[in-house]
Amino acid sequence: MRSTPPRAALRRVTGGFAAAGLLAAGALALHTPAQAAGPEFTLGGPAETALHPYPTAGAPEKASLDFTVHNPSEDEENGAFQGEYTVRFDLSGIAGVADVSFDREGSGDANCTITGTTAVCHDWGVYPGLSTVAELDVTAAKGSKDGDTGAIKVTAEADGATFTSFTARVGIGGPDLSMKRLPFKTQLKPGDSQPAPITFTNNGTRAAEGVLLTLRHTRGMAFTERYRNCEYSESELGMGSPGAWTTALCSFDGSYEPGVTYTLAEPPSIKATTRAFYDSFLYAVTEDGSAARAAQRAGARYSSGEGATLTLRKAPSARSADLEPGDNQQEVDFQTTNSADFAAYGARVKGAAGATVEATVGFRNRGPAWVGYIRSGEDVATVDITVPAGATVVDQPESCRGVTADGEYRENQKAAPRYFCSTPMSVREDADFALPFELKIDKVVAGASGKVLVRNTHLAAPGLPFDPKPANNTASLVLNAEDSGSGGTGSTTSGSGGSTATGGSTGGSSGSGSGSASGDSGGSTGSFSAGTTGGNGTTGGGDTGGDLASTGSTALMTGGVALVALAAGGVLYTVSRRRATR
Repeated sequence: MRSTPPRAALRRVTGGFAAAGLLAAGALALHTPAQAAGPEFTLGGPAETALHPYPTAGAPEKASLDFTVHNPSEDEENGAFQGEYTVRFDLSGIAGVADVSFDREGSGDANCTITGTTAVCHDWGVYPGLSTVAELDVTAAKGSKDGDTGAIKVTAEADGATFTSFTARVGIGGPDLSMKRLPFKTQLKPGDSQPAPITFTNNGTRAAEGVLLTLRHTRGMAFTERYRNCEYSESELGMGSPGAWTTALCSFDGSYEPGVTYTLAEPPSIKATTRAFYDSFLYAVTEDGSAARAAQRAGARYSSGEGATLTLRKAPSARSADLEPGDNQQEVDFQTTNSADFAAYGARVKGAAGATVEATVGFRNRGPAWVGYIRSGEDVATVDITVPAGATVVDQPESCRGVTADGEYRENQKAAPRYFCSTPMSVREDADFALPFELKIDKVVAGASGKVLVRNTHLAAPGLPFDPKPANNTASLVLNAEDSGSGGTGSTTSGSGGSTATGGSTGGSSGSGSGSASGDSGGSTGSFSAGTTGGNGTTGGGDTGGDLASTGSTALMTGGVALVALAAGGVLYTVSRRRATR
């Protein structure tokens, strides 16, 4: 039994584009259990899987079906079911259609056997979240025919627990929609536009009854027209910035025959906008249907386009011998010559000895580009804050961790002399990364000044490689300034007798969102606002940042990690995986 953590579950869904055999138009099904005494667990897996027909020569190709059990408890420490349970697979429904064996590696420590038309697995413990019960290797049976179907029924029992049964349908043959990779120009300038002649082939054994194109691009790109038969949505998809991704779902009626290639009659144009920097474009095709559209929507709200109708036409092409369903999707990364100006802001606050004051510091992206490290998932920047003399931090944002004065690890997170605050993996072109700190004034030190620095995540190379104006990367955090004027580091407020005083705000911003960061603090959060037209906030830094070199690497963008958005967007709706038998 293997417990699948959330990030592993996302990777599993992403990897599912290499689906078993021919792609199945089915959803990963998890049925709701009936009310019963004791804990209630849900069995699941791929609702529908299509297999390659039995070959005239050579071994049949395998599909690996991952069957799971879900424990809904959110108590990681005490929510596990501590007991033995048995899972049964009724294979009588696929007799003559498919042959089954256990993937011993995928089934982990479970004790699994097959006797006749029944497979049984014994295991112990059902842990919170999604866990793998077993993986079944399934192939077309000798003598099966294109169009044959059957079902595997899965049940489980245990003393003191209830399991919901699950049924997985298996069929022979089907459509296999293969997307052609397009030769996009990837080094761009803002305003560059190029056509996207989406082209795919049905390499399967049967026609697809309707197709659904999924077109998804990051914030710096845009289509020049929104089409009538497409619906559109903007969402974060795990990148920590509202509207980081735009998704278009375009439906096409009709029958799309095996061995035929189709292309868009009038290809849309995709353009690098003024905010483009590091961007991606994904294009995928599946057979259309309510399950496919629901899986792609993933609960997000969509609105229809109002432009022309996007249409498909046949393109002359010979049938390909490649039956790899992983090529249902293609993707391309763009790098646009552009920059982003991260401007730090500090605060000026006042308070008597013993008072607790609030100071909001951070930075604003003055654009024009947004910055998203889509491939690596690394943080875009770090806000480095030095605490003024005479004060100690009593509360800080979750995205911040206390360090020593030299920037080294510190066990005690309170009263640290310095704090590192992580951004998410993306920062919009209009973002305001506001960090509210509460400081206790232990001793009044007139004009005590700390520093707010927005820098690269690597302390040894602090320069932001995309920022051409390092001078405004630094601002001051001042306590009890002798001159209470507004200066260049933010607004001034005061507090006494333990009351809280605010040293600036992000007032005037339009719209906000919460972003997650994946720095050393692990899953921390910071407050982002989209739009920075505020008037009375903690504005602009007065210190210079001339010591920052414009160094760094674009390698953050080109890591081998699969796009986070694929998993978050639910592009594929089956967990069966195709593997060739050699």
